Amino acid sequence: MSNKVSGGFLARVRADHKTILTRLVSAIRQRQYSIRTEQAYEGWTCRYIAFHGSRPPEAMGAAQVRAFLEHLVVEGKVSASTQNQALNALVFLYDKVLEQPFGDLEQFARSKRPRRLPVVLSRQDARTLIGALSGVHRLMAGLLYGSGMRLMECIRLRVQDVDFDYQQIVVRNAKGNKDRVVPLPQRSVTPLRDQLAEARRLRDKYLELGFGEVYLPEALARKWPNAARE
Repeated sequence: MSNKVSGGFLARVRADHKTILTRLVSAIRQRQYSIRTEQAYEGWTCRYIAFHGSRPPEAMGAAQVRAFLEHLVVEGKVSASTQNQALNALVFLYDKVLEQPFGDLEQFARSKRPRRLPVVLSRQDARTLIGALSGVHRLMAGLLYGSGMRLMECIRLRVQDVDFDYQQIVVRNAKGNKDRVVPLPQRSVTPLRDQLAEARRLRDKYLELGFGEVYLPEALARKWPNAARE
């Protein structure tokens, strides 16, 4: 099968194998993996099933996984990191979901990891890039550059995690489900205060209209039914 699997075929795979994909997502969320990992693992599982003509994964094993990984390199010309991500997704599927670990895959064609120096922006390049943005996007770019936060960490940033007194931000449930502290860039203090004031204004407006609730993790929504609106 071609490396370019059509969106329609993947949609059929998701419909035909909904049960196993639901189990996969459940196993990922039980281990509190990131949403990016969840999306990547679900996507690679669908492509693996599609590559083998929509055969159920429980009817396949190490030989089919090895063929898929080699196909990604030989036909798809994917990078080493992409192939490793696909491998990790399928190992998780068979080990944690199907409980059919296939052990050592023996030898399969691996994509070679090139040795390249990292490409980084100079300070002037960063200033030019951030300066071309406006509004909340400029604020987010400044926070990412000045604090070292990841994109999803910035998107999920909560009011209570910003400490203006100590000039720091507490990043909750970061990669590996760990907390960490990053510096709050001085240049971002004033626009961040303005953004928080605007967020409060919108929140009050939405609450008056009967909206304005936020997502609460795990069972907190049942434990504190009013907390999502406080």
